[in-house]
Amino acid sequence: MHAAAYKHVPLMEENVDEAVKNNIFGTENLVSTSLKQGVEKFIFISTDKAVNPTSVMGATKRVSEMICLAYNLKNDTKFISVRFGNVLNSRGSVIPIFREQIKKGGPIEVTHPEMKRYFMLTSEACLLVMQAGAMGKGGEVFVLDMGKPIKILDLAKEMVKLSGLQLDKDITIVFTGMRPGEKLFEEMLTAEEGTIATQNQKIFMAKMSATNPEALEVVLKRLATAANENNKEKILDILKELVPHYKNS
Repeated sequence: MHAAAYKHVPLMEENVDEAVKNNIFGTENLVSTSLKQGVEKFIFISTDKAVNPTSVMGATKRVSEMICLAYNLKNDTKFISVRFGNVLNSRGSVIPIFREQIKKGGPIEVTHPEMKRYFMLTSEACLLVMQAGAMGKGGEVFVLDMGKPIKILDLAKEMVKLSGLQLDKDITIVFTGMRPGEKLFEEMLTAEEGTIATQNQKIFMAKMSATNPEALEVVLKRLATAANENNKEKILDILKELVPHYKNS
């Protein structure tokens, strides 16, 4: 399972070259090594931010999905991607941050009153990976049905209530504005993808368009050069070429 990545969206907007080197070429290195070593199955942990990405982080994850699709055609190793939403209570997620802000007496910082996110439990994330490993025959992108997205403001209010405090009396909520690369609503699929049902009612497969391995390799070489030169403008242009739906904010 490949779960290593730089995942903090605003940080990756500031360090585009490192995001590409780690998230894209780190994945390519592991994928290539897995082929050489005859690994049976390779599970790549992707993200809902890879869908119609507005961030460098999301675009790099989408390219990594494409790498897994391309390498799946090369040998017997089965490359499978799994898209996560936000894992509750994971490092860098809002719950530990809000908990710390509440402990300090506030204010709780919410970026935008309409910001919504999909959330999943750690147990759901683990189950999705294991199920994907069991069901996957290679080349799939699995998606968990996480129900409706949750408004971050409602989550903050609920945490205040559960802490035994009163909003606006004991603690306040302030809006800090959306950060670079963020969008109000995350998506699990593009309009073009759609889903295919699996034997598990909670897990779906995204209908992915084919990836040409040779064409991808050519563009990745150009991307590697741009990343090594720390040419941010060129990196962003190549990411848009690879992921046409990518719109950097």
